[in-house]
Amino acid sequence: MNSIFVLNLTTMNKSTAELAKIASQIRRDIVRMVHAQQSGHPGGSLGCADFLTALYFKVMKIDTQFSMDGINEDLFFLSNGHISPVFYSVLARSGYFDVKELATFRKINSRLQGHPTTHENLPGIRIASGSLGQGLSVAIGAALSKKYNKDNRTIYSLHGDGELQEGQIWEAVMFAAHNKVDNLIATVDVNGQQIDGPLSKVLSLDSLEDKFKAFHWTVLHMDGHDMDNIVATLDKAKSLTGQGKPICILMKTEMGKGVDFMEGSHEWHGIAPNDEQLAKALGQLEETLGDY
Repeated sequence: MNSIFVLNLTTMNKSTAELAKIASQIRRDIVRMVHAQQSGHPGGSLGCADFLTALYFKVMKIDTQFSMDGINEDLFFLSNGHISPVFYSVLARSGYFDVKELATFRKINSRLQGHPTTHENLPGIRIASGSLGQGLSVAIGAALSKKYNKDNRTIYSLHGDGELQEGQIWEAVMFAAHNKVDNLIATVDVNGQQIDGPLSKVLSLDSLEDKFKAFHWTVLHMDGHDMDNIVATLDKAKSLTGQGKPICILMKTEMGKGVDFMEGSHEWHGIAPNDEQLAKALGQLEETLGDY
């Protein structure tokens, strides 16, 4: 067993080196969860591990004594809900619920279903997601609620690039710009892959930067695997809130990041590793917080 990296989780003010250690453990959680049930979505989960680690352990103001109203908190909405393994791991590791519950992933009567749900009352989950295209609309509603209630916190959302093939996304994009929803930071996971293959072959999105700018959003770019760049870009995005425009971060990632035989392949969108593949994956991922 590798040496365990001890963290003070009460501060949520981590260095980028500490964040990288946490992200390694989260990647271990992901492959173990999906392997245990031989079901789930490891590729996108691994690709978004660095981003969600930075968001929950550094950037957002959160309260792990969870309440649905989220008053005076930053709120996050996962729109591409199939990457639930990374979301569950981040929530557990940041203190929303016991990390041992990760062992119940996708089991009958578990709170940790394949796509996040609200009826199970899992701390940290504010919407059911997985029906792609809907999360931005919900995030906009939450952002407007914050503004109407003079709650000066920020709404964050995450979307897959393949998800942007859904028409509801662009209705929401238009609405947010027209209504100057400028306390919203929507991040797009640009890995170029979806379940049926590369986006360029399934349904090309062309230039997302041009599209969002045409809809009057502020657009930033981010390297989703450079922790310094992630934190700096999220800080810059936060500094641009309140200026009359919603903000989009185009985050370049690699599906399956951290596990060499999964990296860059759409085939790992929704396939679980076998025993041999799990052992190989875990050999590449440092255990830093202790496995559940």
